[in-house]
Amino acid sequence: MTKVLGFILVMNALLCCRHAEGAILTIDPNWSTFHPGESVTFICDMNEGKDTDWEYEIKKNGEQFLRSNPYKSFTLLPIQIDHSDEYQCCGLRKSSGDTKCSDTVSLTVTAQPKPTLTAGPTTIPVGGSVTLSCSLPSAGWKYKWYIRTKNTPEVQLTDEENRDINVAQAGIYRCLGMRGNENYQSLVSDEVSITISFSNKVVVTRQPNWPQMFSGESITLTCEVQGGETTDWTCEWRRDGKTVKMGNDKHLTVNVNESSSEEYMCQCRRRDDWHS
Repeated sequence: MTKVLGFILVMNALLCCRHAEGAILTIDPNWSTFHPGESVTFICDMNEGKDTDWEYEIKKNGEQFLRSNPYKSFTLLPIQIDHSDEYQCCGLRKSSGDTKCSDTVSLTVTAQPKPTLTAGPTTIPVGGSVTLSCSLPSAGWKYKWYIRTKNTPEVQLTDEENRDINVAQAGIYRCLGMRGNENYQSLVSDEVSITISFSNKVVVTRQPNWPQMFSGESITLTCEVQGGETTDWTCEWRRDGKTVKMGNDKHLTVNVNESSSEEYMCQCRRRDDWHS
């Protein structure tokens, strides 16, 4: 009988000395750095009883920042630079008046960031490509990419939200970052200009290749891009400096007459990148 009582006494001692877990303060989103205009939600968990058993407050640097509230979540919007500080949540139990506080959580707010846009080589050969990288110092970003040329206005590249993209088109590129359901945007990056180098040689051949033609005959001129056999080209034919044909057909047929003794030339561009 003595042993049984001893066991009961030990169990009672354990029960009376058991402590509830301490309060915990978390922030959402859990980013290391915020910027002016964004929002952050403080979530205060007492780890004891029901959420409705408590009234909550948030302290900043040890002083009351957000007043007592029946809800465990507080949203701070918009964030300002001077909100950088140490935060703590405290709960007041309604039934007893007991107070319990969490450890502190650091909130860092810096100025609106500007992404860094980098490229591998900025000059690429025909048919080649280069990787562009848009980087920001903090987490949680998606990206917008833009391109313009000397002859076309700036447009957004669709379906591109990654930090790194692969491009094969000549142009002037910029990027910016978005986060927080894309409601917040960074500054726009500096520009990077990508150019295409043409090591290919364009040669005009003719068929038949006779040194002299007569009225009524016809001759077919062909614009050949040597070294660019794997690339689709658009060719422009000119006669005495004036365009006479432009399109995907690299052939030009000329009916010979007395006025056909003129100079012909062709110029080719990549079919998917006219401005290169």
